[in-house]
Amino acid sequence: MHFNPTQRDTTIAMTIATASAKPAPASFARAIFLGTALVSLAACGGNERPSADLAAAQISTIGVNSYLWRASLETVSFAPLLQADSAGGVLVTDWYTNPSNPGERVKLTVSILDQDLRADALRVAASRQVAQAGNWVDAPVQAATVQKLEDIILTKARELRRQALG
Repeated sequence: MHFNPTQRDTTIAMTIATASAKPAPASFARAIFLGTALVSLAACGGNERPSADLAAAQISTIGVNSYLWRASLETVSFAPLLQADSAGGVLVTDWYTNPSNPGERVKLTVSILDQDLRADALRVAASRQVAQAGNWVDAPVQAATVQKLEDIILTKARELRRQALG
């Protein structure tokens, strides 16, 4: 049986009140013993839950979730990397120009924020520039583009996790 602190304090108070109402030494000793036993047993329950197989969601010998890290590397592998910090969970690509559209280039930053494989542990930021009169000018990036990249990374990370589990 598990007692919360309020129930435990009430039980102890009732036990002590009952013990003090009976002046007999044997009853007092028995009440103290029961009160001590109740406190000891209540401490055994705890709020611990059995741990699930964390290997599936939290494998990391680096600073961040390794599935998200590997999936991010695979996803942005089309562009040259400027920075790859596995301890901090940051990938930054250099500007990439698609050969089929030489008047536009993109730069990506992927941040992995946690060791858990969760959607909110991943952030992708994109910068886009277009060529105008021989200069690169900043241009807006569609929100759907960033969302699509996050979805691709998360899908790959989940695939890697499934493959690791066998």
